[in-house]
Amino acid sequence: MNIIKKTQGVLDQLSGMSKKWRQKRRDIPFDEMQQYMTVGEYQVGSAQDTPNGEDYDLIVYKDDEGTLHQALRPVDASDLAPEYVRKFDKRLDRYQAFVNKKTGRRYIVERQLDDFVDYVNRHIRKGNNSVNIGVLTDTHYKESDSIDFYGHNGLTHVKEFNYLEDKNILDLKAHLGDWMDGSDPGLVDEQELISLRKAFRSNKTNFAIIKGNHDENDKFDEHHDLKASFPENEFEDIMWPTMYFQKGIHYISRKHGVAYFDKDNIRVITVNTSDVPYILDKQGKKKYDTKITLAIREDQMQEIIEILEQSSDKKIIFMSHANPINRKGGNALKYNGRSLHELLVAFNQREKGYLNSRDVPAEFSLANSFDFTKIQNAKVVAYFCGHRHTEDQYRINGIQYVLFNCSALMGPNHALTTQYNKRWNRKYDHPNESAGYIVNIDPNRHLMQVFGYGASSRRRLYRI
Repeated sequence: MNIIKKTQGVLDQLSGMSKKWRQKRRDIPFDEMQQYMTVGEYQVGSAQDTPNGEDYDLIVYKDDEGTLHQALRPVDASDLAPEYVRKFDKRLDRYQAFVNKKTGRRYIVERQLDDFVDYVNRHIRKGNNSVNIGVLTDTHYKESDSIDFYGHNGLTHVKEFNYLEDKNILDLKAHLGDWMDGSDPGLVDEQELISLRKAFRSNKTNFAIIKGNHDENDKFDEHHDLKASFPENEFEDIMWPTMYFQKGIHYISRKHGVAYFDKDNIRVITVNTSDVPYILDKQGKKKYDTKITLAIREDQMQEIIEILEQSSDKKIIFMSHANPINRKGGNALKYNGRSLHELLVAFNQREKGYLNSRDVPAEFSLANSFDFTKIQNAKVVAYFCGHRHTEDQYRINGIQYVLFNCSALMGPNHALTTQYNKRWNRKYDHPNESAGYIVNIDPNRHLMQVFGYGASSRRRLYRI
């Protein structure tokens, strides 16, 4: 028995020496603890770049399949449970980054966000009418252990974005949709939505939950030519109740995804650009594919009008998944995107009238009246959206449209990866793996600043 143990120990040492030699050939290790390839227990600290430079016991071990793992346990811990864990990944030829077992966050990302928040604080004015909105979009969570595209990392990006709450910098946080990729079976994606909701909700910061065109699971239906994998209102029933339950979030009804949030003289209004009727044919397939049928319908438009008619003395920010118009002013939704923009222009010009739609299916026809003639000292200044997996900006009729890049990892060698993200050459565990934002709106200075971390612009400035 002792001979077997000694043999295993020698094999572990040889295996560790072999992997360590391969890492030396790459010259620069991913981090200082990558060199620990031999099963055993080690003392590490600030010299090894541990979390906060503190002292830890580093335990290296193998699982039943022979995969190397590392665990960090505080030296003064009262039990044997590790605080951080990771495993060796043959695809990366290194250990993955350490993950905190309690929070699900990587401490190298928390360091990145510490620097990011410090940078933001140096450029914003604190006090009344200076509001910070955290923005995340297109996480595309998927049941896949991918290191260069959509996968489990989508949920990780949500958890790490929430670290901004711990820094006490956010007045509101918003996810602009495409929470999941919608390409897994219905029961799997239902659980993914529940996990995302649990990770995103907060008792500390008001939050907005916006539906994306992938959140109806139509991508799975398209690929498998099956009946609808989600029942009617599945996303709405899972995700929206927790948003509407908040005291700081206001609404006309809880049916359409429209909600608004007020802070000082700033009002934020959410819009659902995946407002599509749930109609099945005789085979149980959907008449409208939500993934490609971006739209806003009459009832939702009416709620937007009612909120705007009560918005005197407000600087207003709209948020949705998809942009309603493109930079040429044309309709960017399948139905009624241009109509929404014209409504916002009518608000800014204090007009009275009604919305009509032509040459659209009956389900998307509009017949809304509005009266903004009594509105005072108010303006729609900006519209935030994701969906396009890029950063962009255009100002039309005085409204600043701002597009945000996707949080989802988009490696350069995939057909769906946009040119914007190919230029970033995004990599797993690297600072550009994810993308997120803090937007500061300061009407006193007529200034809006968009700060980004990861695969995003560091700082963009807009006059409002």
